[in-house]
Amino acid sequence: MKEAVVLYTAPGAGHLAPMVSLAKLFQKNGFSATVVTFNHPLRPGKADQDVSSLSSANPSISFHVLPQITRGEDYANLEPTLVMRSILQAQNMNLQNYITGLSKTSSVRAIMLDLFCTVALDVARQLSIPTYFFTQFGASALAFFLSLLEFDTSCALSLKDYGNNPINFPGLPPVLASDCPTFLLDRKLNSYKSFIPNILSLVKSDGILMNTFESLEPKAISALREGLCVPSFNMPPVYSIGPLLTETGEKETEERHECLKWLDLQPKGTVVFLCFGSMGGFSLDQIKQIAIGLENSGQRFLWVVKVNVNIDPRKVFSTSIPDFELDQILPEGFLDRTKDRGMVVKTWVPQIQVLHHESVGGFVTHCGWNSILEAVTAGKPMVCWPRYAEQRLNKAFLVDHDTGLGVAMEGYDRDLVEAEEVQAKVRWLIGEGSDFLKERINAMKDKAGESLTEAGPSSQVFVEFLMDLERQKLIKTNIQGNVFV
Repeated sequence: MKEAVVLYTAPGAGHLAPMVSLAKLFQKNGFSATVVTFNHPLRPGKADQDVSSLSSANPSISFHVLPQITRGEDYANLEPTLVMRSILQAQNMNLQNYITGLSKTSSVRAIMLDLFCTVALDVARQLSIPTYFFTQFGASALAFFLSLLEFDTSCALSLKDYGNNPINFPGLPPVLASDCPTFLLDRKLNSYKSFIPNILSLVKSDGILMNTFESLEPKAISALREGLCVPSFNMPPVYSIGPLLTETGEKETEERHECLKWLDLQPKGTVVFLCFGSMGGFSLDQIKQIAIGLENSGQRFLWVVKVNVNIDPRKVFSTSIPDFELDQILPEGFLDRTKDRGMVVKTWVPQIQVLHHESVGGFVTHCGWNSILEAVTAGKPMVCWPRYAEQRLNKAFLVDHDTGLGVAMEGYDRDLVEAEEVQAKVRWLIGEGSDFLKERINAMKDKAGESLTEAGPSSQVFVEFLMDLERQKLIKTNIQGNVFV
């Protein structure tokens, strides 16, 4: 029977794309791989669309969307984290049925889960299949989340109680409460209470695969391997196997995207690329401030614009980006005045291709982990403008003096970043002021490439993981045969 791996992930491009990259790695090593996801009840059909796009771009990967959950509750008025947990619990039976059916034709060797799918650990245990987590964030964020589990059991305070006093976690630079995900700041919130069981599930798994590499996050990886983040718990093995990247998008065509053709006409290293992720919409006021800053900077730019008024960052799975016309949201005459040195695109561009284009000199990013890895592998310095989830932690890691791969867009944590700040940071990013960032990012780019060579650290760690997985198979076989080793 063909040996298979099931990769189960929450919906959304930021979750699906890394799982597709991991599926490719399994295929490369002789496994068949199926990426499984589901539709959020508040966005019916969205996962089907995402899977269709990814499937057309990755025909060797199998995909499966679990049956739609019938809305028995008013999900729109429930706490978003509770909604997701309720949906996942309801999907457990569908997941179990799918894996049971797959087991009739394939030997399912392992189940890979993302952090949002922790309730599926029960399914894996019932089926006696080794289960691992695959993080869509870096080792530094993982070290924070696991340290929070220790913090929760040993301290009565909330993170917000520390104010401006730094908090020390193993493997991380000093962290401020303002750097932490907002939904975890107050231990009395349902979002906090529902997240702690997710973290606890991590240490109950057979291991954690991380989309990062040794040279990028050495301190955090070391702290995780040594169990320093959760000394009161049994830390499972961790495997740094990145950087794994997969292009995503709302449209896949053979024709080169218009922005790439425009970049071909620009001088080398002169274009600032601004893009803020699949849910990176801004208010109309903020969009106008960005536009004014770009216009006054005098720099070339490629800007991906999304509109989203008053987004609740906890609703990233169920919130839709509204449609719009550029001339209705940008300052009057902006497109005409900047047409010779700027390009504005609605919603999506092929980000990996853009970042690797020689005309792009820097990246203004929301600090999503996929985007960070893409910038690092392309050698593009970053201006950090975090929006939600763990992105502020990622910002703190990037701007730390030991890392030095980015600088912060000042005011990101307030209601509005002023045009003057956008203007200043864009000029600085392309000018000589960022030379030290460019030097560091290019060195890290080389290390990223080395990590995935046959003898590279990440490749060797994945070999180690496969050996551990084989030992799991032998132990299971011996137990079933009543021969214990």
